[in-house]
Amino acid sequence: MPPKKNDISFFFNPRSIAVIGASPIPGKLSYVILENLKKGGFLGAIYPVNPKYKFINEKRCYSSIAEIGSDIDIAVIALPAHVVAESLKSAGKKVKGAIIVSSGFKEMGDEGIKLEQDIKEIAEKNRIRVMGPNCLGIYDTISNVDTFFIPRDRIGRPDKGGISIISQSGSFAGTIMDELAYEGIGVARVISYGNRVDVGETDCLEFLTDDDATKVVALYIESIDDGRRFIDAASRCTRKKPVIAVKVGRRDAGVHAARSHTGAMTGRYEIYSAAFKKAGIIEVNGYEELKDACRVLNVYSLAKAKRVLIITDGGGIGVRIADACDNSGLEVTGLSEEIKKSLSSKLPPFCSVGNPIDLTGSVTDEYYITALEEGLKDGFDIAIVTVLWGPPQLSEELVDKLKGAIQRHNTPIIICSPGGKFTKKINSIFEGKGMPVFSTPESAVRAATILAS
Repeated sequence: MPPKKNDISFFFNPRSIAVIGASPIPGKLSYVILENLKKGGFLGAIYPVNPKYKFINEKRCYSSIAEIGSDIDIAVIALPAHVVAESLKSAGKKVKGAIIVSSGFKEMGDEGIKLEQDIKEIAEKNRIRVMGPNCLGIYDTISNVDTFFIPRDRIGRPDKGGISIISQSGSFAGTIMDELAYEGIGVARVISYGNRVDVGETDCLEFLTDDDATKVVALYIESIDDGRRFIDAASRCTRKKPVIAVKVGRRDAGVHAARSHTGAMTGRYEIYSAAFKKAGIIEVNGYEELKDACRVLNVYSLAKAKRVLIITDGGGIGVRIADACDNSGLEVTGLSEEIKKSLSSKLPPFCSVGNPIDLTGSVTDEYYITALEEGLKDGFDIAIVTVLWGPPQLSEELVDKLKGAIQRHNTPIIICSPGGKFTKKINSIFEGKGMPVFSTPESAVRAATILAS
């Protein structure tokens, strides 16, 4: 049965997947896709399709989709561009959706545009939803679908989490997936939709809006196909969950690169930025900021307001953070007299009990916890706790003590810990315990700004 108009849910919970152009040769894209479906634990039926082979890795290989006795939810097409349309046509109404990983379409000029138009017409005639071409498709930790043609030993696969990523670019999707996997940050679904012959950012956003597995949506946008529909979908989504976006192709060089990459026709950046703001999307500047957003929103919900408490064991870095907060529109307000008196009675006289609270180089683990517990009584919306590991009385037990403080409070607590070898070792312990840690004051403040958006 063909899918309902605009329905793409079957891409994320398929019962069957056919790989058209399947190959037993290691290194071929289709071979990697078959391996990833198997290694990822997909439990549905997998049908290799290629008339050249009777079996692939001891699994029956079909000469065509027509030879398969049942209907197919997804056909992954890994064939040269000039035969993709014919392959889709032969699939007919037996498939609900197709993921075309092949490149060589509108990003290549007039001939590729014609090939893409042929695909569009065949898909519309047979009511097949198409993702791609020139895409990686789907990595899904809920259904264990993995159509990415990148080996798992080259690009890591994140564990299950609450972040879903929509990306026009396959390279971006693969890169951020790899880094999130390395940092232990989980995802729900990663979608690389490529040239957008049919399924695009708005279809994906509409699906993720009502997806219980998705707590946060991250968008990598080169262009938007239908601005009005996108704004409507994004506005509905942001009422339910945070949506973060990075827009590339802002200036002439980027616009040209986007056009040669996915054939995207981008408009003026200012129009996109205004649309994001209207829809309630949190816009970030570039890859690193998007990754910071994923890191912090993986753990915390958005803050109620913009008041930030800063705790540090170094005065200079406290000033840097305060300046960065001010530049970002965050509020570094003073402590109440009541809290100042309480801190003064519980901390040594060499500690500065303003905001920032400076515990100095004579700091201990307990000073940090005291400052945090008392400071948060003043109703701050976010706390940035900076730990410089030079002071000799600090111990690695501080990690667990801060974890305990985070569990006791509803306030987002961001760890900022710049440094070299020893610091990075401790930071990996923070991350392993699910605490977002940032290695520069600026990145910590960016994370706080995202939470306060």
